[in-house]
Amino acid sequence: MSRRTEEPLAAPDTCALRLLPWTAADGKPCYLSTDGDHSRLSRLADDIEAAQLHSGEQVLTGSRAVLADAKAGERAVRFALTRATESLADVLRIAVSRGERIEAADR
Repeated sequence: MSRRTEEPLAAPDTCALRLLPWTAADGKPCYLSTDGDHSRLSRLADDIEAAQLHSGEQVLTGSRAVLADAKAGERAVRFALTRATESLADVLRIAVSRGERIEAADR
């Protein structure tokens, strides 16, 4: 079993960069270089992360309801899985970003 040697969401070499909860138009990650957590853009990123986490909770609730419904059709299941996949990607991005900030604060 081979292991990936690079993290797809890992920040570039410098630890001072914050992975933002959105991507560029081409799908590449966006980073913020700032000396503090209280800049306008940092607060916007915090608000978007909170909204993404809240949305993920709602998607989880809805997906569980679809899966519990034996009569749910393929369309409903595919929709629930699509939304769950999107939410999981958001949550993983948030986890990577916060983990990098914790590591940087420990240094």
